[in-house]
Amino acid sequence: MENLESILTEHPFLKDLDKKYIQLLVGCSSNVVFKTGDFIFREGEPADSFYFIRHGRVLIETHIPHKGTIMIRSREEGEILGWSWLVPPFRWHFDARAVELTRAIALDGKCLREKCDEDHDLGYEIMKRLALIIAEGLEATRLQLMDVYGNSTKE
Repeated sequence: MENLESILTEHPFLKDLDKKYIQLLVGCSSNVVFKTGDFIFREGEPADSFYFIRHGRVLIETHIPHKGTIMIRSREEGEILGWSWLVPPFRWHFDARAVELTRAIALDGKCLREKCDEDHDLGYEIMKRLALIIAEGLEATRLQLMDVYGNSTKE
């Protein structure tokens, strides 16, 4: 049976992270399971976790008035979910819903912020990795909104 340390060590987001930092993250971690249709988080609710997807698929969605709910992107095995735990006021910016049975490792956001505050090298490593995820998310959102509002140009 795998333990949290080995699962985190093997996750692509934490690739090549120093073992001492993995051990710190284990202290903030727990296994979670979401059934098909479960909301993992909802827009506007407190953002208190960060997820490493182990199995399954999650849709990140938002509601646009007069358009309805649109999918921004999906997250799957080997990816992470959630960065709002890091940015005050620590509220989710989107909804996340499991579209199939999803197993993940949840990291407590407050615990993780405290570990990063205590060890700035760890904080820097986490921030570098999250910055890439946030940039990818912004690009995906931009492309989705271009499609929804019909702003794309065709040559």
